[in-house]
Amino acid sequence: MSALADSARWRILELLAERPRSVGELAELTGLRQPQATKHLQTLANAGLVTVFPLGQRRVYALEAAPLAEIGERLRLLIETAETNSGERDVVARYRAAIETDAAKADRDRWADGRSFLFERALPAPRDLVWRHFIDSTLLASWWAPPSLTVSECVLEPKVGGRAVLEYRDAEGRYRSEGRVHAAQAPERLVFDLSVLDGAGGVSFTGHYEVGLKETDGGTALRLRLNITETTAGALPYIAGIETGWRQVLDNLARVVEVTPPMKATTKKSKDENDHD
Repeated sequence: MSALADSARWRILELLAERPRSVGELAELTGLRQPQATKHLQTLANAGLVTVFPLGQRRVYALEAAPLAEIGERLRLLIETAETNSGERDVVARYRAAIETDAAKADRDRWADGRSFLFERALPAPRDLVWRHFIDSTLLASWWAPPSLTVSECVLEPKVGGRAVLEYRDAEGRYRSEGRVHAAQAPERLVFDLSVLDGAGGVSFTGHYEVGLKETDGGTALRLRLNITETTAGALPYIAGIETGWRQVLDNLARVVEVTPPMKATTKKSKDENDHD
């Protein structure tokens, strides 16, 4: 690839793809001086892209296609991977567009107070299992963060006054939110607050969440409503990412509940059975 990163060498390869040529012919066709052409050919030869054939006083060079085919295969795989994951690029583009849309409004505190979001998702799992993925910290950590972020702490204690914590990290820093649970009716309703903290520990904005779970024939219908208060001017990148971020984490949730086995039922023995044992 390094040998190909030169327009003169690329032109030499194009000419050699047609047929083997001498140094003098290549110099004439490319407009290079012969010493320059020779130097480029030596670089290409060292990379295995051309072979030299001494023919008496003449030196004729021929193209070796195998290394180019290898490069072509690697490029093909790279393109296929990029096309397969093109949705990830679209996510970043939507996030950037959301920031640009809100940039003019985010010039003062409270600029996004009252903003509301509603997310609905059909999940291929029983309601009890989905509920466990909200209140079991290990299960919660398996889905509650967008790609490239790693959950370092997450808690939703299913009781009034219970702790609500979400902390995740990436290569650039730590992001923490803290709040309280206001209502928990297993396995159908969970209400909690989370305040996103800035680098100094101050509140950037607060999200008020209400999660509803309803049994369906195919699994569980999830309905999540989020209302925003206490917004600061510095909350712009966080709020702009809510729509995209929650869609990603709900995609995560749909994937993990589909492959998580339901909890086995246990049979409680009667007193007589225990005494008999």
